[in-house]
Amino acid sequence: MTDALAIRVWREPGLLGRLNLADWDLLLRQCAETQLSGSLLRKVEDEGLLERIPAPAREHLLWTRVALERHEQAAHFELTRIRAALAEAGVELILMKGAAYLAAGLPAGRGRLFSDIDVLVPKDRLDEVEAALMLHGWATTHHDAYDQRYYRSWMHEIPPLMHYRRRSVIDVHHTILPETAPVHPDPAKLRAAAVPAAPGYRMLAPADLVLHSAVHLFFDGEFDKGLRDLLDQHRLLLHFGADPAFWPALQARAIEQELTRPLFYMLRYGARMLGTPVPEAAMAAAAQAGAPNPLLLRLMDALFLRALQPDHPSCADALTGAARFCLYVRGNWLRMPPLLLARHLFHKAFISPRQQDEQPPDLHQPEPQP
Repeated sequence: MTDALAIRVWREPGLLGRLNLADWDLLLRQCAETQLSGSLLRKVEDEGLLERIPAPAREHLLWTRVALERHEQAAHFELTRIRAALAEAGVELILMKGAAYLAAGLPAGRGRLFSDIDVLVPKDRLDEVEAALMLHGWATTHHDAYDQRYYRSWMHEIPPLMHYRRRSVIDVHHTILPETAPVHPDPAKLRAAAVPAAPGYRMLAPADLVLHSAVHLFFDGEFDKGLRDLLDQHRLLLHFGADPAFWPALQARAIEQELTRPLFYMLRYGARMLGTPVPEAAMAAAAQAGAPNPLLLRLMDALFLRALQPDHPSCADALTGAARFCLYVRGNWLRMPPLLLARHLFHKAFISPRQQDEQPPDLHQPEPQP
């Protein structure tokens, strides 16, 4: 496949200065589909090109700047509220993913949009954390009894919590992979290695921050924002990888936490699609420890190199839909053993819809308008 324009501009930043209006229309649409509009704005600004691009594209990016600034302002406010709630419970606030990048001022946070705030807490403190957050206005978003059991018995997080007024969402994790997954990273080691992100906040250590992003992408089954996550990894590796000691530490941590396979995929597809500069020794070590057999690797290349393109018609070929479906099945397979997975899929396909149909209408909701 030919890589999407939204990928090529990260490999060749000079391309941004040569795009015509039709190219910009396509680029903006591709970036919007994978939540990269803010990152594109920052890239154009960093290249000093904002005043040189076609006026309609510039106007679009200026509105993106307004939305991005409001997003960052709101995120910082929500972080202060979460910190206050957890402080009352006596629980340390450890940030992950987009919230961590933003709070720490990492390059990966520049222009990064995120819909929820991910935090890591000890499993034996989940009840206290949830109660503290509920007292500050957050409440569970999944009221179905099966969904509650699904999250609390098998997953790596409790059901998402949404604030009843501000609609902000928190994902409270106690580890980074479902407990039913075939590998089991040690959450106690993640918390013990956490480092300061900003006054009052901590985040996963650099190697753990990178590995968690890889786990989130390559153990998942949905890739609508896959390119955004791959770009996160690209920018994290550019930042932390400037220290030569980072690469052997990253490999050692992946081995220790049973995450050599997602590390290999991250380095392979980051280098191939975004030009991530990975030292030869680091790539060789990752391949030795985590690469699948050659036949399986050819299959995964065919799947990932399609699924990681923006979810836009211009980025698809005849096999893209099949590739995304195969990876969706794979993602579910990696989350649960076969019998549990079959039971879960049967329930979601046949029982949950019937229960929803049988629920009485919510009399507090307004009637839909024609």
